[in-house]
Amino acid sequence: MNDNAIEVRGLTKRYGQRVAVEELSFVVPRGSIVGLLGPNGAGKSTTLRTIVGLLKPTIGDSLIDGAPFAALENPAAHVGVHMDGFGFEAGITARRHLEITRLAAGVPRSRVDAVLEEVGLAADARRRVKTFSTGMAQRLGLAAALIGSPRTLVLDEPANGLDPDGIRWLRRFLRGYAERGGTVLISSHQLAELEQVVDEVVVIKRRALFAGRLEDLVTNESDSLESKYFDLVEGVSA
Repeated sequence: MNDNAIEVRGLTKRYGQRVAVEELSFVVPRGSIVGLLGPNGAGKSTTLRTIVGLLKPTIGDSLIDGAPFAALENPAAHVGVHMDGFGFEAGITARRHLEITRLAAGVPRSRVDAVLEEVGLAADARRRVKTFSTGMAQRLGLAAALIGSPRTLVLDEPANGLDPDGIRWLRRFLRGYAERGGTVLISSHQLAELEQVVDEVVVIKRRALFAGRLEDLVTNESDSLESKYFDLVEGVSA
């Protein structure tokens, strides 16, 4: 097994005449938290969906644990996915949603209680999803991503709808996950929050503008991830 949990290699995705992502390459080292950043329409969601097999690339490829998603045996053990816009069946309970998820993943029933506890939803397990706040729904999505005990998490805007306490909880959760050997690729617009948790960043605007360690982008105390981000993306045509 190599040192990278995810590899994106020369990825291009076209929709007719529109190019969503062009010749994009980057890696996500094992045990790291990598932030995928870019303005709306930059290709972040396209990139994530291609990595986890929801979209087929026009050119190039992406690998998880050295293989395309479609070739993974027991993919839920390799990667857990929580994408912005993934919905839930509103009439079922949180527990029932996770029961369906764990059956699809082929994992023991005990994982349902474990992930409910892990994301702080144990007391709400029997509530119907339609009664959940946005922040609670985000936690449920994360619980579903964790159901297969994956080595890697791919998360699209997981902090949306979280209050300050929830954001702090998410930050601590992600750091603990990485410290236990897990890997995270996370897309978010909350740059100040990301700066507190990521090890590396990938800034894209259809193409990669920067891919590397945070400390190599934010090089002194007068800089911030936000200021360097805007230095990179402003003036670059989409």
